[in-house]
Amino acid sequence: MRVRHATRAVVLLAAALGSAAVPAAREPSLESRVERLEGLLQSQGLVDLLAQVQRLQRDLQQLRGDVEVQGHTLEQLRQRQRDLYVDIDRRLQQLEAGRPGVSTDPTVVPGMPAAPPPALNDVAPAPPGMPTAPAPAAAVADDPAAEGKAYDEALTILREGRYAEAAEAYRQFLATYPNGRYAGNAQYWLAETYYVTRQFQPSLDEFNTLITAFPDSPKVPDAQLKIGYIHYEQGNWKEARAVLEALVQQYPDSTAARLAGERLQRMTREGR
Repeated sequence: MRVRHATRAVVLLAAALGSAAVPAAREPSLESRVERLEGLLQSQGLVDLLAQVQRLQRDLQQLRGDVEVQGHTLEQLRQRQRDLYVDIDRRLQQLEAGRPGVSTDPTVVPGMPAAPPPALNDVAPAPPGMPTAPAPAAAVADDPAAEGKAYDEALTILREGRYAEAAEAYRQFLATYPNGRYAGNAQYWLAETYYVTRQFQPSLDEFNTLITAFPDSPKVPDAQLKIGYIHYEQGNWKEARAVLEALVQQYPDSTAARLAGERLQRMTREGR
């Protein structure tokens, strides 16, 4: 009898435990659900972090590309500046080679004939003690010695790199000797003082003035070359190409034409 009651109690206890275990197995505990949510949140955080890393990598690659482009542009500017200084130095040397140095006597310009003796019918010099009449203003502009001296002084200022002063000196020279022997050259170097300081529009105007006012000057091909360079610097590719191609056709054997051809090849490589 006692065994039967014990057996029944065990059966009832087992049934009760079984009924309690079923919901526990079917419904996850609060702790397990919290852990699962934390795992999901951690996974989403890793995804966001990965996305941020990828965005940073893309931004870094773009910055590197920008740095490379800026570095290339800077190197191009440096090369243009070096080419410019080499060109101006070469032209100054050529100019000096074509003109002997200035004599210590300011009234004599080497390479020019000395002034002829006065003719018999010239006016005799004033007697001692009598004031001499001032020379006419036009005589200053017709004095080859004074013109050569003024030109050399402006050239010296330019070689020293005092470009603003050189521009003023050349303007004064052209005002005094508008039709002088070195007027065409002075007009060219006036334009060059603006070009070397990257004042492209004033330089362009002065080079065009040289071509218009001194069409027979040997500096015309050089002026056309610099006009093409200025259009290049300003991004006017069509105008630059037109001017440089015309220069090559008009002066095929000149140094300016060779330099124009090199710039045209460079523009072709750049796709311009």
